[in-house]
Amino acid sequence: MHRLQTKTMMALFAVMFTLTVVIGLASIASFRDFSMRAATEHTRTAAEILRVALTEAMLNGTIDQRDSLLTRLAEVQGLDQARVVRAQILEEQYGNGFAVESVADEIDHYVMQTGKPYYALAGDILSPDFRATIPYVATSDGDVNCLSCHQVPEGSTLGAVTLIASFAHMRTTALLTVLFLVGAAALFAIFSVLFLRRLLQPLVLTATEIEQAVTRASAGDFSMRVQRRTDDEIGQVATHFNHLSDSITRRLSEIRNHVAQLVNSRPQSDTSGDLLAETAATVSGLVKVAQFKQAIEEDESSEEVFLRIGEVFAQEFHIELYSIYEVDQDLHRIHPVMIDGTPSTILQWCHERILEQSSACRAVRTGHVIDGVENASICRAFDAQAYGQGYRYLCLPVIQSGSVGSVAQLVLSTDNAPCISRMRPIIEAYLREAAPVLQAKRLMASLRESTLTDAMTSLRNRRFLEEYAETLVNQCKRRATSMTLLMLDLDYFKPVNDNYGHDVGDQILCALSDILKANVRESDLLIRYGGEEFLIVLQDTSGEQAMGVAEKIRQAVEAYKFKVGGGVILNKTISIGLADYPNDGQAFWQVLKFADVALYAAKEGGRNQVVRFIPELWAEKESY
Repeated sequence: MHRLQTKTMMALFAVMFTLTVVIGLASIASFRDFSMRAATEHTRTAAEILRVALTEAMLNGTIDQRDSLLTRLAEVQGLDQARVVRAQILEEQYGNGFAVESVADEIDHYVMQTGKPYYALAGDILSPDFRATIPYVATSDGDVNCLSCHQVPEGSTLGAVTLIASFAHMRTTALLTVLFLVGAAALFAIFSVLFLRRLLQPLVLTATEIEQAVTRASAGDFSMRVQRRTDDEIGQVATHFNHLSDSITRRLSEIRNHVAQLVNSRPQSDTSGDLLAETAATVSGLVKVAQFKQAIEEDESSEEVFLRIGEVFAQEFHIELYSIYEVDQDLHRIHPVMIDGTPSTILQWCHERILEQSSACRAVRTGHVIDGVENASICRAFDAQAYGQGYRYLCLPVIQSGSVGSVAQLVLSTDNAPCISRMRPIIEAYLREAAPVLQAKRLMASLRESTLTDAMTSLRNRRFLEEYAETLVNQCKRRATSMTLLMLDLDYFKPVNDNYGHDVGDQILCALSDILKANVRESDLLIRYGGEEFLIVLQDTSGEQAMGVAEKIRQAVEAYKFKVGGGVILNKTISIGLADYPNDGQAFWQVLKFADVALYAAKEGGRNQVVRFIPELWAEKESY
């Protein structure tokens, strides 16, 4: 948790420990060097005193008392031993000397041979004794002429003086001093660590809280704030961080509220959750909604729009069971467009009465969202068996021109119902964007329908035939079937208009269209070709089969009593000519022309009859 503080303290402790060790080692080395220098000077001085004393004793004739001198010198504090070693050149002149004189060792021989003094620790490196072996050199310079007594060459070594000095007392003093210095350094290190720890505590705690706040912020939670502990830069960092968190939280909340207004939803009051992810997901959803709107605006028909809505349900929200219903506002009926993601007209989840009476659908009747997740029994039209199996529903009306134009029904299981309920605002956003597009597509389809429909009889007009003719031919080719065209013309219609007026003529044409509708199938096409002339396209029907239909229509018209104003009843007859595709012709308009030729033959043959096209009729037509 306090990794920065721990690392800082460990680094400072290491530095202080190293400094303390260095101070201790440096102090020990310094005291050792000082002790050796002091011992060197001390023994050198003592040796010089001994040399002078021996010289004076020789001059004064008291050389025989030098053992007493050496004993007293050895008793001097700091000197453990003092001895004289006679060189061989001196032994040759005066003999072996006194018993107090020691036998020369290797160092004594080295000093007497080289004439150089020797200063070093006696024994190993830890020994507290210091040895100084100083040569006694014969010289004629100075106050004393050594050559006057000794028959030796100038500069000869007469002997060596060895002094053993102990600095055990200095070592104790040095150790105490070193301990004092090390203790002082350690105490300084402890106080430094404690001071730095106290100094770093606000920084460490602030950094730790910032780390925790950033970690939570990366998960979308910007609620954590950092405590201001000092008034220096550390406190300013905490203050600026809190201001930044407040600003981010405020801006994200504003964005979320604006987005919620766009999707007509209520944002959650709890801001401790993943605010960033929630806002980003909602914005991403709105971007997809905008892309969806652009796509459906370029679709050709409302059917394509419904298919695209189904793709959104399946791909974006992973909803498998969904249905889309289109409402016929004029007839107050509901037409199923898609059931369980598949184009179909067979109901699956609702009662069949909604097909005949749209008000039986609660979503259509109220214009409100029907939430069967919160209240499963709110809609009585939902299938009771599905309800018993644990299915729930969410019916979303699509408002067009102030009324319900279509309904999207989502059928949910208990597993995915909560998730879909949370995504409901975005789903509704898709449907709101689709509503004006569906209305525009429906309006365009209605306008186009009006241009393809005869206003008086509600039958298709000649323009429709021009657009649909190629489709009819392709259907016949794809199915390998035939179709028959019936050209019908009401006999002696012009006198009706002349004698009774065009209003009566229009009534008769409307009645005739009803007769024609009653005598053909729904799959057949009825077209008002022009004036009193009509065209019937009998799909999947041969010429022989069409003769029976045509005769049936002729008899129905002949038997019908046309009622006009003033109680007048008129009897009318009709002439019919027919031609078969592809037996009579390989092109639609060619077959239509042949049917018209057959109609002309029926008129010429006395009217009120059905004539099937034969090639001879065309030959006769050509001969006129």
